[in-house]
Amino acid sequence: MSARKKDNISLLIKLPLFHKLDENALIMLNRILKEREFARGENIFAEGSEAAGFYIIIQGRVKVFKLSADGKEQILHIAASKELLGAVSAFAGDPYPAYADAMEKTRVFFFPRKEFLALIQKEPSVVMNMMANLAMRLQHFTRMIEDLSLKEVPGRLAAYLLYLSKQSRDSDSIEIDISKGQLASLLGTIPETLSRIMRKMNDKGILKVSGRKIELLNKRVLSDIVNGEKSGL
Repeated sequence: MSARKKDNISLLIKLPLFHKLDENALIMLNRILKEREFARGENIFAEGSEAAGFYIIIQGRVKVFKLSADGKEQILHIAASKELLGAVSAFAGDPYPAYADAMEKTRVFFFPRKEFLALIQKEPSVVMNMMANLAMRLQHFTRMIEDLSLKEVPGRLAAYLLYLSKQSRDSDSIEIDISKGQLASLLGTIPETLSRIMRKMNDKGILKVSGRKIELLNKRVLSDIVNGEKSGL
């Protein structure tokens, strides 16, 4: 086995999707995966295109988004290292439901649908391990849809900031590593409204904004905003 292939196996075992698999299953996965790299801004797949397989991000970030009839972009999710792309569509045999573009130089493992389905017939432990991961992702997207559809913009922003804090091991200091326009799109609003709300939260001592860095000064109040218990923003 080549050094590169061995390196790939060491990466596979670190992925939450595959970390409980035995060596034989990892070797089988390694045989069918294809490494791909995308430059910043390069399209990975388009809405409506055939889901020929699914991707796992090894390095970089990917913007998943929809386009309205007039070309307006609505960001659905920003995927980072170790996350899946296009898995549900690939399993179901449906077209990809959205666009995915690399936000920076991005390296992925691509698993062709046909080869992967053949593999899981021989090694069902692979798909059993994936089901738990996919269930967690479904819970995340269900909460995200609830935030976007049922909450006002301050609640959406507060929920996102608390989510970033949780991802950073409940740190009180987080960094927004996307542009204000991209964040506004992700939250279903416009940059001007987002700036106004962040300024009010800053003035009220709920958070402190310093460029891309945000210090969460009062998480309890942010939680109250998420739950609709605070207004005036």
